[in-house]
Amino acid sequence: MKTLMLLRHAKSDWDDSSLADFDRPLAARGKRDAPRVGKSLRKRGVFPDLIISSPAVRAKTTIDAVTKSAKLGNEVQFDASIYGASSGELMRIIRRWRDDISCSLLVGHNPGFEELLYRLTGSRDRMPTAALACIEFEIDSWEDIEEGKGRLAWLVTPKQLASPND
Repeated sequence: MKTLMLLRHAKSDWDDSSLADFDRPLAARGKRDAPRVGKSLRKRGVFPDLIISSPAVRAKTTIDAVTKSAKLGNEVQFDASIYGASSGELMRIIRRWRDDISCSLLVGHNPGFEELLYRLTGSRDRMPTAALACIEFEIDSWEDIEEGKGRLAWLVTPKQLASPND
């Protein structure tokens, strides 16, 4: 069995129009939401063997806050091809992972993440900023990831978290 978690970056700040999209930081809401999602991940007890993130500033800041609050000790790998990737490109990235990895966390952006969730599970759930989806597959090899083969185990959004302690 393989488990894939998709984490969309937290809410970013659009105030500085001189910044390139890639360099946008988190907004105050994003800085608040990312640790809450990390705490929720910790409570769920699902811990990734591999964490790969887009190198965009908002994705890096999100995964830093999530890993700290979830108390994950993993080193985060950064892959520039995640930034702006389509769902098909994301599937190609996933299919290259080593098979000794059972659980992985991919950090990135919409629309690719929402489209990937749909392609893998058939779920039309939205992935707002800082949403974390957990998808399970009855496969032994990441290269066997196919459309419709995943089961959405859960999806958590910041709005679902009742308080900063959740």
